[in-house]
Amino acid sequence: MIARKMNISHASLAEWGLSHIKLRKDMIILDVGCGGGANINHFAQITTGGRVFGIDYSPTSVKISKEVNKKYIVEGVVEISESSVSNLPFEDNTFDVVSGFEAYYFWPDLINDLKEIYRVLKINGELLLVNEAYKCENKEVRKVVEKWAKLGSFKLHSPKEYREFLTEAGFSEIDIYEQKEKGWITAIAIK
Repeated sequence: MIARKMNISHASLAEWGLSHIKLRKDMIILDVGCGGGANINHFAQITTGGRVFGIDYSPTSVKISKEVNKKYIVEGVVEISESSVSNLPFEDNTFDVVSGFEAYYFWPDLINDLKEIYRVLKINGELLLVNEAYKCENKEVRKVVEKWAKLGSFKLHSPKEYREFLTEAGFSEIDIYEQKEKGWITAIAIK
């Protein structure tokens, strides 16, 4: 139920985050923490000449994501599996884009997990992180997201901290976009 609700509740966040990158129809994309599969579905509609892969450590999320993307799985465009960001089951230099929507909060070892993503990205490939909560300047929004972070036992990062952890993992050309009124952040980092 939560995975299905996330597909609806995160739709505008995902649309905003995706507005910061250009997708081509021949791209090979990995969505890490694919949840309910809505973003995979969006990618599959665009990358008609490419492939889209999704992973999630939750068997329930994988099941729902497969249901949502059944058409594209049958067509051979999408593949979804249960896996961890800490040990991605893909060869080096495989993906044009790796995305993480509302996912990095739950990665067990942020720097090493980002290095694992770096490994599977092609040279000049893009990492796209889109999140609904961060250490923003908007005090009203920040108060709400800090409460959610405490309930979910996850850490919030400032734009500066995003830049620092992405740099530490090996990424360059890091762009950070904020939607301060809503407390949204998107980070794009190039391998």
